[in-house]
Amino acid sequence: MKFDNNLDDLEALGNEHIGTSENTPMRNDAFKLSNEEKIDIIKDDVRHIMETLGLDLTDDSLSGTPNRVAKMFVKEIFGGLDPKKKPSASTFDNKYKYGEMLVEKNITVYSTCEHHLLPIVGRAHIAYISNGTVVGLSKMNRIVDYFAKRPQVQERLTIQVVRELQEVLDTKDVACVIDAKHLCVNSRGIRDIESSTVTSEFGGKFKDMATRREFLDYIKLDTTF
Repeated sequence: MKFDNNLDDLEALGNEHIGTSENTPMRNDAFKLSNEEKIDIIKDDVRHIMETLGLDLTDDSLSGTPNRVAKMFVKEIFGGLDPKKKPSASTFDNKYKYGEMLVEKNITVYSTCEHHLLPIVGRAHIAYISNGTVVGLSKMNRIVDYFAKRPQVQERLTIQVVRELQEVLDTKDVACVIDAKHLCVNSRGIRDIESSTVTSEFGGKFKDMATRREFLDYIKLDTTF
């Protein structure tokens, strides 16, 4: 479920703002090239863009930019495209028989809008109810970070986090809310620096209104779902 606090600016959001799939669109040959080969190709593409814009790449400040951008794309902000970087999420028996919801809130989200390749910055809030297993707290942060480090749509990111934790914990009782600013709206187009977008995905027991309300009270999000 999505709550868009942004003004209605279709250009800023993109004509295909709603993702068409829960999975990140990837070609079958996405991993045919090594990371170093990808960096070499992207470096040339960035150089071409900068030269087309009229920038002087012989200047000391600009000469290293194509390589820096290429390395950043492959190894940092889009590193979550590589399945080898998917965090292992070891589970443990819930020996203490904790049966209430566990909430991990205010997880930092740094992602990139796939429509303009501009940053998405915000917070994720996750909850689950154990059916016999628990997961290390830091693993929830790592799962968010992994799926955020790719060109994204916030709706898809929210769903991917929930689906991954449902699989790891072997339970449908998982929820996620993300509240984030999109720089494609904040810094260009309508340039509304105050607006943010809230998305949510509720599974299992969290579809019950009372359970959902308890979760929202924990994270103190005053939004009517």
